[in-house]
Amino acid sequence: MVTNIDRALGIHDDALIIRARRATILASNLANADTPNYKAQDLDFKNALREAAAGAKAAADFRLLRTHAGHLHVSTVRPHPEGISYRTPQQASLDGNTVDTDVERSEFTKNSLAYMVSLRFLGGKFKSILSAIKGE
Repeated sequence: MVTNIDRALGIHDDALIIRARRATILASNLANADTPNYKAQDLDFKNALREAAAGAKAAADFRLLRTHAGHLHVSTVRPHPEGISYRTPQQASLDGNTVDTDVERSEFTKNSLAYMVSLRFLGGKFKSILSAIKGE
């Protein structure tokens, strides 16, 4: 069920989740820069956000199937957007690793700045909601 607060925040809460997920993927790429045959991955933010927005409408219908009595009961869960793909390397590596640390650092920095922007935007939304509640 979508509440008024969900409508007030729009897609920015989903954007934070996706940006955090992308930061994890990019950090993993940087951590494995010297691992032979490691393939760099990335998340297509636009597609993931589109899927998250569509998934938010269908989240109430998404239920986990319990196949055993010992499984935990979860009534509804929010589906995580997919869209992770392998990055095409700029230059071939002899050991099969496709991580370009300059590209990964650049993408990580851009993603971090976008995360901060979304966080500030949400902070402003919460301040305006609090101000409306207080009647200021």
